[in-house]
Amino acid sequence: MYTGFRHLHSTLAYVLLAGLLISILFVLFAYLRNKGYNRKMALLGLICAHVQFVVGLVLYFISPLGIKGASGEAMKISTARLYFLEHPLIMLIAVVLITVGYSKAKRLAEPKKQNATVLVCYLIGLVLILSRIPWHAWPTA
Repeated sequence: MYTGFRHLHSTLAYVLLAGLLISILFVLFAYLRNKGYNRKMALLGLICAHVQFVVGLVLYFISPLGIKGASGEAMKISTARLYFLEHPLIMLIAVVLITVGYSKAKRLAEPKKQNATVLVCYLIGLVLILSRIPWHAWPTA
């Protein structure tokens, strides 16, 4: 079960990055061309982020690198600290930021402000996600 979730989480990472990039580019072009806000395109990035987070949360509790690896000694080892603390925490912050951007844009009336809100929140979320991907193990993880 652990191996299956690990591979699913690694595969969905590509889906998340593609979904976020598509959403960001679509919203960016809509913002620059003064076009209307397309909630479905923003929803693409939101759904990808949430699915990846749920799979990652399951993996966090079944993995020996996740919550089972939490100890004072593990804080001294950078790889262990990445897997049980830094990666999940930053990903949670990124998903919350993406969710807030999507929800806030729904409440705004002006399409330009809606696009700007989604663009900023999704870009910051993407930067956070990219900063905490375990690149040393990613394609094979």
